[in-house]
Amino acid sequence: MWLCCACCALVLPARAELPDATAFSVALELGDVDQAREWLDAGLSPDFEGQRIGTGLMIGAWEGNVALLELFAARGAHIDQTNRFGETALMLAAWKNQPAALRWLLDHGARPNRGEREWTPLHYAVFAGHLELADTLLRAGADVNARSTNGSTVIMMAAREGHAELAERLIAAGADPWLKNDYGDDAVSWAMRQQNFDIARRLGGVEKFATLAREASSAPPPPPPQRSKPVPDEVDDLLRKARLAEQEGKHSLAKKMYKRAWMELEMAEAPRRIRAEAPAAEQASKQRPSQKAKTPQAVEIRARRAQPAQQSLSIRYRDEAADTDAGKSRR
Repeated sequence: MWLCCACCALVLPARAELPDATAFSVALELGDVDQAREWLDAGLSPDFEGQRIGTGLMIGAWEGNVALLELFAARGAHIDQTNRFGETALMLAAWKNQPAALRWLLDHGARPNRGEREWTPLHYAVFAGHLELADTLLRAGADVNARSTNGSTVIMMAAREGHAELAERLIAAGADPWLKNDYGDDAVSWAMRQQNFDIARRLGGVEKFATLAREASSAPPPPPPQRSKPVPDEVDDLLRKARLAEQEGKHSLAKKMYKRAWMELEMAEAPRRIRAEAPAAEQASKQRPSQKAKTPQAVEIRARRAQPAQQSLSIRYRDEAADTDAGKSRR
């Protein structure tokens, strides 16, 4: 009897160790469907939430990985589950511009609308500027006048971000540009504030726009408009690799990946920052008197043998004015 039990123990497969939130996120973001299936077979909840994005269904939506969507849905994942930020898989597909994942979710029962005052997939698609996805959601019955948690409407997202074509599409679908949020703002005022004057004119009409323009001309100039941009895909990929290296204990490699991600982000931001800073720098250079470059004359190093830590270094420059005066006196 004992021998029989021992043989059975050898034949049975070992139970896979269930992942923590980080290991789960890294594997699924890298598209490891086989690993996900193994964890689910071992008893992992289909609604288990990873560290960064959310459940397996949400990661599939974020990455556009339909195979992950199919796997977790088949194992009983709730299609309208929300993560700790209150986001659904459909919202994440809308933000990341994943049309195949978005259509798959809608075809499998994901709801395009949510509660009375909640962010919706249409808010996300319009804010990110994805016209095709916004059209798909509208055809699926998304509420064009849905309000967020602070009462902001979908068309306010288009007005703020300068998406003129999306604004026109929303108006054609019945969006009301005069609905106000909890702060008393509407789509037209947002467009004016962000200097999207063409959108403000289209939304508010010529007469109303003229009135707002007169009021704005007497007010202090607004700060430069701020545009929201998603993190570049290269940065996202480097961060994912860094987290994978961290999970495997390769801390030095992870540090390099994080540093590269930061450099990529800096490079992506550099053109915008240079454009923003150029006018101010040019104006400052005009106001600042021109200075002739100084000519180094000597390097002075001061130190005491008894106090080596207190040594100092300085550069002495030639006094061009004194040299000129001395030359005149010699003549």
